[in-house]
Amino acid sequence: MNLAEIRDFLAAAGAKPPHVQRVLRAWTQGRSLDHGPVAPGQFLPASLRAQLPALAGELDGLVRLRSEHPAADGSVRLLLALADGQTVESVLLPKDGVCVSTQVGCAVGCRFCMTGRSGLLRQLGSAEIVAQVVLARRRRKVGKVVFMGMGEPAHNLDNVLDAIELLGTAGGIGHKNLVFSTVGDRRVFERLPRAGVKPALALSLHTTRADLRAQLLPRAQAIEPAELVELADAYSRATGYPVQYQWTLLEGINDTDEELDAIVRLLKDRYAVMNFIPFNAVEGEGIGEGFRRPSAERCAAMTLHLYRHGILAKLRQSAGQDVAGGCGQLRARAA
Repeated sequence: MNLAEIRDFLAAAGAKPPHVQRVLRAWTQGRSLDHGPVAPGQFLPASLRAQLPALAGELDGLVRLRSEHPAADGSVRLLLALADGQTVESVLLPKDGVCVSTQVGCAVGCRFCMTGRSGLLRQLGSAEIVAQVVLARRRRKVGKVVFMGMGEPAHNLDNVLDAIELLGTAGGIGHKNLVFSTVGDRRVFERLPRAGVKPALALSLHTTRADLRAQLLPRAQAIEPAELVELADAYSRATGYPVQYQWTLLEGINDTDEELDAIVRLLKDRYAVMNFIPFNAVEGEGIGEGFRRPSAERCAAMTLHLYRHGILAKLRQSAGQDVAGGCGQLRARAA
């Protein structure tokens, strides 16, 4: 289901634009659909009220909790069932965040990621994307949404941007707290600057070498890393939000001194933060074979090296490692 279908349903039930906005605001904030101020001109028409129970049932059926996996770091990994029986993953993050999926599967095929193993199965509709946030908000406070779950948001751009627009308006989430994650696609840098709600940008870089990038991300759009940084930096300057670069650390592959020196050259004087993420071992034959995470000492040293060169760097851990909850693993085990 897409958000346009919800709006059409509401209009057919007699809703005027203010009524549509009120219902969507109530839904995105995890409340009953008739929630809202009772003021002159804001009463919902009787014809619309009569249809709200049916609509509520449809919306509740978009994503349903199949299993949950609390982790020691305060995160909770959720396996969600869609109306057609497919499953996706969301993560309740510490500090009021939620990570949502945008596709069932993924076409990029990153060699260290379980999600891409089955390829792309289907797109998520914009309402299915928002419904993950609604489910999260019914469980805990949510003030940040990151589009870093299953799928490549750039490959489902219309639906993702529609979801971002609603969450940044009726959903009441600050625009800088909506984080669009991508491996890099020219369509992203064309569309995001024109969007009404401009999210922050997270760019999965992983290497400064074009040849290595092609090996690690075999079906990502072929763009030189230096050009990706230029495109991302232009967007960050226009929005005022720093680019969050994502770098999965793989021992002996992209944790070398040569890569560190190249990162300094690429990101020096950029409005950016580098997130180093040690490799999370992935279950399943053919996924992540030959990859190991660097030692804790090496990871810390790389972060410190960037700091000393004036580049903000953070050493992060994938949420839910103690429950074997790397992206795509819950879905794979259930399958």
